[in-house]
Amino acid sequence: MPIEQIIVLALIQGITEFLPISSSGHLILVPLVTGWRDQGLMTDVMVHMGSFLAVVVYFWRDILMLIGGVFDLVRGRMTQWARLGLLIIAATIPAVLFGLALDHFGFMDAVRDMPQVIAWNAIIFGTLMYLCDRYGLSVRRMEQMTFLPAMIIGVAQAIAIIPGTSRSGITMTAARALGYERPEAARFSFLLGIPAIAGAGVQKLGGAMVEGQAISSDSLWTAALTFLVALAAIAFLMKMVRHYSLLPFVIYRWVLGIILLALIYSGVPLAVAG
Repeated sequence: MPIEQIIVLALIQGITEFLPISSSGHLILVPLVTGWRDQGLMTDVMVHMGSFLAVVVYFWRDILMLIGGVFDLVRGRMTQWARLGLLIIAATIPAVLFGLALDHFGFMDAVRDMPQVIAWNAIIFGTLMYLCDRYGLSVRRMEQMTFLPAMIIGVAQAIAIIPGTSRSGITMTAARALGYERPEAARFSFLLGIPAIAGAGVQKLGGAMVEGQAISSDSLWTAALTFLVALAAIAFLMKMVRHYSLLPFVIYRWVLGIILLALIYSGVPLAVAG
């Protein structure tokens, strides 16, 4: 890959994976603007691993506490972090089941020929984000998470499998609708996303191994750059939600959706990235 493709791919993956602005909406614009060929499945694997490492590094304290919670469970103690770990596991199940169902019925293959789904989802879920963030209460913290809200947020994460939704966006939206403080909503969203990001990476790795693809220097460089960009994106979002609303991301989603719809209805051919 040319160096500019490595840089652009890392920027898009690192930024849009965690900011609530829809990664798929940006990925379909890249080949249109640049004309680049697909970067290959192994590169997809490596950028996912770069994103995964970034969220692990940023939230290492929480992750260590969750690991400690696992040991507490082994010792028969139901501590706060043991309970939170169980809630994250339970809330991940809807996304796994929904993803398997969509694959079984061929939905993801079909949606690749419907970029308008991404465009409309960027607008619709952006509007929902605005309403929930604007009118949602700020009375709960992550430590107060219980089974029902965790599962509601987990179902929201499952819906994010549909392109244009944004995993971080819809989980934060659901948490804000349930009354969680903005920074706490983002924090739970990231921790909940760790199994999802890891699972997507493992799935892609399996596909790459079946195809006999090897790790190249290009994919390693892309992963390293993705890690740095993603780490900066997480830090930016966490700092922003402590002081501001989600409105800037909402406006960005509206603009992105309108641009995509304008391209679609003007006859420009678009294809959803795989």
